[in-house]
Amino acid sequence: MELGINFVQILSAFVVLFVLIDVSGSIPIFLSFKGEGRDVNPLQAAIYSFIIMTAFLFVGKWVLNMFSVDVSSFAVAGALVIFIISIEMIFGVEIFKNDAPGGSKTLVPIVFPLIAGPGTFTVLLSMRAEYDVSNIIIALLLNMVIVYLVLKYLTVVEKLLGVGGVYVLRKFFGVIVMAIAVGLFTSNINSLIASLQ
Repeated sequence: MELGINFVQILSAFVVLFVLIDVSGSIPIFLSFKGEGRDVNPLQAAIYSFIIMTAFLFVGKWVLNMFSVDVSSFAVAGALVIFIISIEMIFGVEIFKNDAPGGSKTLVPIVFPLIAGPGTFTVLLSMRAEYDVSNIIIALLLNMVIVYLVLKYLTVVEKLLGVGGVYVLRKFFGVIVMAIAVGLFTSNINSLIASLQ
């Protein structure tokens, strides 16, 4: 593992995290919350996500071990949450109870599990063993800037897509999100079953 700032590591970590966070694929979800009058604070979402993922980078494995939870179990549980979100998107039902103060959706499910989700946590633990921490943090910070900009200018995106476009994208990405959840589940369930045996 190389120490110090390494642009190759930063770029590699940035790309991996960008694909996993998939903020562009979550645009239909953000627009849906906005259309329902549910508050999503762009700055809070970016800051909370950065803090949670940075904290997990340092103490994630220790926390899971403390509760006797392995990474596979954590990933499977997160996959189930993401699967439920995909059902909401595809079938237009509300499963997540809107019980946050003021109807805010910033923390759940925007920050977790959409931005700072189990897939991201799992990869952070993996990268921690290969990359210098400073490079991972820089890559995280760059991704959070993108998250902030996307959430900040949702109105512009909404005007470009239109109501019909948002509806179609929501259904389409609902299937994509469901596929991601299934992939995350199947890739970890075997390891989980093996550990139980």
